[in-house]
Amino acid sequence: MKNLIGAALLVALTACTTTSPDVIKRGDAQRLSSVQDAVVINVRPVTVDGSQSGIGGAAGAVAGGVAGSTVGGRREGLVVGVLGAVAGAVVGNVIERGATREQAFEIMVQLRNGERRAIVQAQGNESFRPGDQVVLVSTGGTTRVTRAQSVQPQALQPRS
Repeated sequence: MKNLIGAALLVALTACTTTSPDVIKRGDAQRLSSVQDAVVINVRPVTVDGSQSGIGGAAGAVAGGVAGSTVGGRREGLVVGVLGAVAGAVVGNVIERGATREQAFEIMVQLRNGERRAIVQAQGNESFRPGDQVVLVSTGGTTRVTRAQSVQPQALQPRS
């Protein structure tokens, strides 16, 4: 029973990953990011396919094997345990893939220099419409779109 609970917990933890633009990875904290001004051209909803890291399949195999091995006598339990492990692995992969699927947006923007870029990011707290002023924040190979601040930066004043 403990193995079954542990396997279920492992599958549940796999579902806790996110690509939300509102969640910053620990490794990206206190890193200098490049920022580019842009204007939103188009926004369309997309679905980011779920991942299959193997954790769901492994957890399902353990759970299915343990559950199946308790059926019948020793010989039957072995056969049903193997079948349960195979079925559990398949079900675990399906659960992991579904649990890690995310609703997202493809945001097409135009930079000040005229270049166009498209960024897919998970739905966050901000919504975007064509014509919105945004900034692209790039850190460590990833880029997220966020609203541009309406306040203009002040020119630096010389020290007296």
